[in-house]
Amino acid sequence: QVQLAESGGGLVQAGGSLRLSCAASGSIFSINAMGWYRQAPGKQRELVASITSGGFTRYSDSVKGRFAISRDYDKNMVHLQMNSLKPEDTAVYSCFLNNYWGQGTQVTVSS
Repeated sequence: QVQLAESGGGLVQAGGSLRLSCAASGSIFSINAMGWYRQAPGKQRELVASITSGGFTRYSDSVKGRFAISRDYDKNMVHLQMNSLKPEDTAVYSCFLNNYWGQGTQVTVSS
């Protein structure tokens, strides 16, 4: 089993920044990809950003230029730096590693 623990969520004003972190532990044999999804109330889950084992990154169009994903290979961690936050970024952000998921962390952006 793999456990994922997210941290860094919270309340921030529009235009502000937050940094999410996700630490993976357990039986990790290989990592194809890590990243973040988000889901706002009444909306579909959205892939925010992902990074593969080779370092290839992918972003949702809605966050390109504002968010940056990075990975700490030694510590099995993935980070999401979120800048220029907007109220529409408000959601529960969940970390994933291959097919494993974290519990999620709330990000709330006030206008």
